[in-house]
Amino acid sequence: MKARLLAAAGLIAAMPAAQAGVTDNLATSPTAMAMGNAVTADPPGIESIHFNPAGLARLTGSHHIDTIFVASIRNPNRFVTAPDIDIGGFKDDPINGTSSGPVRQAVALPWIGIPKARLPAVAVPGLGFSYNAPGSRWTFGTLVYLSQAMSMDRTKDPNDPARFDGRLVQLQRLNYLSPTAAYKISDTLRIGLAVPIAYANFAINTDFRAPNKLLGTVGQLQKALCPDGNGTVIDTLTFGLCGGGPAGMVDPFKRAANIDFDMHASFDPTFNVGILWEPKKWFALGLVYQGGATTTYTGRYQVKADPMLRGFVHGLNSSLLGPIVGAVTGMPADIPEYQGGNMTARIPFPWRVQAGIKLMATDYVQLNADVSYADWAKWNQLTFEFDESVKLLEMARLFGYANSRQATFKMGFKSVVNYSFGTQIKLTNKLSLRAGFEPRKSSIPGDKMSLLAPLPDTTLKSLGLRYRFDSGAEVNVTGSYIKGSYNIPARSDCNLNCDDFFNLIYNPYAATGVSGSLIVRYFGASYTRPF
Repeated sequence: MKARLLAAAGLIAAMPAAQAGVTDNLATSPTAMAMGNAVTADPPGIESIHFNPAGLARLTGSHHIDTIFVASIRNPNRFVTAPDIDIGGFKDDPINGTSSGPVRQAVALPWIGIPKARLPAVAVPGLGFSYNAPGSRWTFGTLVYLSQAMSMDRTKDPNDPARFDGRLVQLQRLNYLSPTAAYKISDTLRIGLAVPIAYANFAINTDFRAPNKLLGTVGQLQKALCPDGNGTVIDTLTFGLCGGGPAGMVDPFKRAANIDFDMHASFDPTFNVGILWEPKKWFALGLVYQGGATTTYTGRYQVKADPMLRGFVHGLNSSLLGPIVGAVTGMPADIPEYQGGNMTARIPFPWRVQAGIKLMATDYVQLNADVSYADWAKWNQLTFEFDESVKLLEMARLFGYANSRQATFKMGFKSVVNYSFGTQIKLTNKLSLRAGFEPRKSSIPGDKMSLLAPLPDTTLKSLGLRYRFDSGAEVNVTGSYIKGSYNIPARSDCNLNCDDFFNLIYNPYAATGVSGSLIVRYFGASYTRPF
């Protein structure tokens, strides 16, 4: 026992600071949740298909699992403008001193989309099966589960200040079929291969504004030339700055448009391959590689332009010299109120590798520790392609964005390493208690964060229990809590609040400090039984 305790202490002491992608392994398995997702060396039954498919070969006979997850996400934010804010002469941003409101959740349904109902929490069911013929070294199975999820809906409050960086954000990867084969090489060594097939969904709906210094300067010129917003003969014979009437008066703090993207990939396979070595009852090692993919999403987009920019462009092109200015700067001849069509995007799903160790400190106390690496650097930038030129994006040509048939978001994610820990205490032959701890450093650098992906450094804590029945069935119940906070000073993050001349796509909170937190509460339960 002393040797086991020393080995466990040495393992934990050798772990350096952790880094992790926050969306990984959040609602995949109640058992893994309870152990802080440190289960590669002790994979949980049918759920081994995700964490280490070699663990499936430990099952004999036929088994069935039903799971349910209930999760809620909260993301309060507060906005405070810098004292020296000056967006082309505009200095009073109405969001100064405001806070974002309630957040709701939804689940994208395969081949149906995102339902209109929004709830304070969301429930996600799952199920799986395994089969092992008597005396066979092979075990087969499949599992339905979420491998990645993020859902935030801020539409309840139409004036929520966070609406300019995501009224709705939905990122989801549902594995609806996971054919798996595992093989028992010997009593101590097992291998396995799983091929999860996913329905992936990516949706964004956001109000758009452009607190840019050039737009602010144009707005101040309008105020000087036509304080009431009505054009004059001189204005018509020159550049038509006021030709759009009061509705066409430019204010960089006003909403300019609403943008809606909704894309999915119906068939997106990856693979998991794992190995499990259990040379002693008290010691085991596990290793799994979860392959990535470059997923091609297809879907629809719609841009609803507000009267401000539509009126401004109309007035410009209705004047004598305005069309010349528009042609030189590449501005559109007009902006329709609604423009929509088809769109595509190739978005990487990062590969992961995870290794773990299991140590039985005593016959009643088990210690698990895992280390993993995820290739989130593939999310350096995301590009969305449209089937035609988007008129609203044509206005960005003046700022160096030449291609109005695509929108590129510089994400700047980095690859991450994560460490996780779990403990299981066997109280009786039927009842065990579990606890998990997982410090997660965000895959998003501090100067690249946005409210589309408000994923700061977080800490995950879990408690759970397992109860085994005489029939061989078992129940696992777990509750988890994850929290992290951030404070992004004004002008420090050019995905959020820079105010340089060329910071147009996308800095909706120019010269404004944003502070907030991400809080996730979730509950999971599973029932496994032989049949």
